[in-house]
Amino acid sequence: MSTRLSVLSRRLLPLLLCASLATPTLAVTPAGSASLRLPEPAAAAKAGPAQGEVQVMEPHLSRPGQPSVQVRYRGWPARVFLDRWLGKGWDLPEGELEFRAQDGFVSRIPVERFQRHQAWVVTGRVDGQAFQVDNHAQGEKQVPLGPYYLVWDNLAEPALQAEGGAVWPYQVVSVRRTPSSRAALLPGAMAPRYAAQAQALQTHCLSCHQVNGYGGDKMPLNLALRAREIDSKRWSAWLLQPAQLKPGTTMPPLSEGLPQAEREALAQQLQDYLKALPLQP
Repeated sequence: MSTRLSVLSRRLLPLLLCASLATPTLAVTPAGSASLRLPEPAAAAKAGPAQGEVQVMEPHLSRPGQPSVQVRYRGWPARVFLDRWLGKGWDLPEGELEFRAQDGFVSRIPVERFQRHQAWVVTGRVDGQAFQVDNHAQGEKQVPLGPYYLVWDNLAEPALQAEGGAVWPYQVVSVRRTPSSRAALLPGAMAPRYAAQAQALQTHCLSCHQVNGYGGDKMPLNLALRAREIDSKRWSAWLLQPAQLKPGTTMPPLSEGLPQAEREALAQQLQDYLKALPLQP
């Protein structure tokens, strides 16, 4: 009997180990809600479904005025990946997905965006080159993208290229569904007038910065206060050419893919919106 149990144990052990590696763990975030700690990419690939391939214009490698750089990645359509690890229901209306990186960078993306556009969760390059980028916008070289990198099929939808890499979070280690940010960014009767500005702020700024406590942890500066502290000329310079104002900063310029006049207008609109937003301690 003991011999049979020993043989059975040897057969089951690899299966149990594989299952444990492929099973994500739930970590409690500071806000108290459950955050899904993603499994290692190798374990996720082994657990299935099978990975596919997607080719994109890589915004972190492409520069304005120069030929775009295309990269082919290996991974899963985001809906397939999220169904597998978050379960059905993650895309219910009035919610956001929070992708959190190793360094505190947070990208909160409305679930409606995943219904309008095709996203992928990727884990490597098809050509076998290093899974990294030289992020010229932040002055960083050989930045690792793993374990997970969220990309958007901006070749199928060229209009997405103007966004740059604003909603392309890399080094993602956890994901969770959160309530809509509407209450934090559009309190009271602000929605009709400032909805577009609130969305732009969330897309371009709140992965690192915050508004009244809502946003990322990488550089938790309260933009609602900052917009009141500096004049419009310095504000625009900070958003449009941050490296000139503060050499060595890793803050990327605002929406480099847009024409300069549109960038300047957007910077001013963001300051007007933030100054209208009630300031909370």
